[in-house]
Amino acid sequence: MASDDKKNPMRDVKVDKMILNCCVGESGDRLTRAARVLEQLTGQQPVFSKARYTLRSFGIRRNEKIAVHVTVRGEKALEILERGLKVKEYELLQRNFSDTGNFGFGINEHIDLGIKYDPTTGIYGMDFFVCLTRAGARVARRKVRQSRMGIRHKVTKEDAIKWFQDKFEGVVLAQPI
Repeated sequence: MASDDKKNPMRDVKVDKMILNCCVGESGDRLTRAARVLEQLTGQQPVFSKARYTLRSFGIRRNEKIAVHVTVRGEKALEILERGLKVKEYELLQRNFSDTGNFGFGINEHIDLGIKYDPTTGIYGMDFFVCLTRAGARVARRKVRQSRMGIRHKVTKEDAIKWFQDKFEGVVLAQPI
């Protein structure tokens, strides 16, 4: 195979996209303020998510807007991810990583990300979800001449953990402390 000094660039793991989700649980003013927070953080227009079914105990109805999310790609995704991991002190749990090489975590207060506190807005928590991929993954998603991606080229849980530890010098814990 290839020697150690020549590393295959197609095997490099990279961030495909990062999704920021802020679920408020109700429509109205709180949801629009949460959308303003996400827009402030990313500089992109967020999208509203609707409830799939009615839950009387939570007081939500079907098709009622209850959450807001935004998808970020490229360098901006890495920069926001760095700020989010700084809040978590670069510590994630083993269960934060999925078998398909993605990982996610949540923060309780958006002001920890460096956004100035505004009393009219309030404080919102949000979820970060990061999708990792390798170069060449497009062959499985494209429309023309679509083919399957080999099992060795797919990002696994171990690949995602190794990327997180190498890129951010992060710590992966087995159990919460």
